[in-house]
Amino acid sequence: MKTSYDVVIVGGAVIGSAVAYFLKTNPDFTGSVLVVERDPTYRFASTSLSSSSIRLQFSNPINVRISQFGSAFIKDFARTMQVAGEAPPELNFHQGGYLFLADTGDGVRTLRENHEVQRACGADVVLWGQRLARAFPHLRVKDILLASYGRSGEGWFSNTGLMNGFKAKARALGAEYVADEVVAIGRDGARVTSVTLQSGATVQAGTIVNASGPRAALTARMAGLDVPVEPRKRTLFVFDCAATPEGSAMVNRGRLPLMIDPSGVFCRPEGRFFLSGAPPVEDPAVDWDDFEPRWEEFEDLIWPALATRSPAFEAIKVVNQWAGHYDFNTLDHNLIVGAHPEVGNFIYANGFSGHGLQQGPAAGRGVSELITYGGFRTLDLSEVGYERILQNRPFLEKAVI
Repeated sequence: MKTSYDVVIVGGAVIGSAVAYFLKTNPDFTGSVLVVERDPTYRFASTSLSSSSIRLQFSNPINVRISQFGSAFIKDFARTMQVAGEAPPELNFHQGGYLFLADTGDGVRTLRENHEVQRACGADVVLWGQRLARAFPHLRVKDILLASYGRSGEGWFSNTGLMNGFKAKARALGAEYVADEVVAIGRDGARVTSVTLQSGATVQAGTIVNASGPRAALTARMAGLDVPVEPRKRTLFVFDCAATPEGSAMVNRGRLPLMIDPSGVFCRPEGRFFLSGAPPVEDPAVDWDDFEPRWEEFEDLIWPALATRSPAFEAIKVVNQWAGHYDFNTLDHNLIVGAHPEVGNFIYANGFSGHGLQQGPAAGRGVSELITYGGFRTLDLSEVGYERILQNRPFLEKAVI
């Protein structure tokens, strides 16, 4: 490790490694990159503990286009991330789609309004009424007024595969990684100047990127700044099903989608099992080291909703569970990507609120463009910049789950 780098990235999971990759693959960027990761095992990284999925069904065109880029990038990941002498990093992208269900008039209006945005962006999403029952005969849908189904470009994939692929390629291209923790950030007026590591080393930095996930506010405060991000706990459950409905769909070669019930409970296939979760009834900020699952959510929220929705889910058994953290943006639950307007070489890539894995490719590309060119060159992410935080101006996104 040197004593000075053009870019220091705080956090080396999927967001930080995506930034490093896009910087080092850009021929217009000739600088040095250091990624500082406090936990190189990534055991508790939000990336590693996520539900590993991607959808195009958002209400804001920026979020739709972010995921369209992410979907295309994931499909071509093995070729793009190939490192000489190593096996290509396969992500096993299962394009099962997302299925949103609405059982109220307000829900129907939201799905229709969202669909207009999605179709205007070219997303392959359809609205179904009576066809829903024919497409997924295992579901009880008498109460459902409308469904929104993504026929392509949506699904789930390997979360650690995406992160490790970015990391391996970035390192092959010259980015350096160090297992250490940033404990202080030097600042001289309108510029950050250095990071101090727990090991005692001080590293000069031309630009600092905050990619520290749920710990984003801690990193920002070291520079005398702030960001409205806090850790919120989400528990995921893997369950076995006595009479699995997988293979029963009359679309997509029998594969079931990731279904979002009107209750907020979601469920998708996970190999021979199913993966499920639900928005918690109470959702306080938690300690950064609190990863105890909320065991009661399965019996209280998930099983009743799923058993009501399908007879196939009446007899199910939990076989695994874990809790991870959302890097929750308390202003509007959406990503913050951009420089601080008063400290221009401190760049945020935070607040993804559960969407970091799918938005990582576009966010990494966007941050790399800000550093290299001083502005966005491909997809304009100005609307999700930090200025809206200072102005208390939420970025509107209705399809948050």
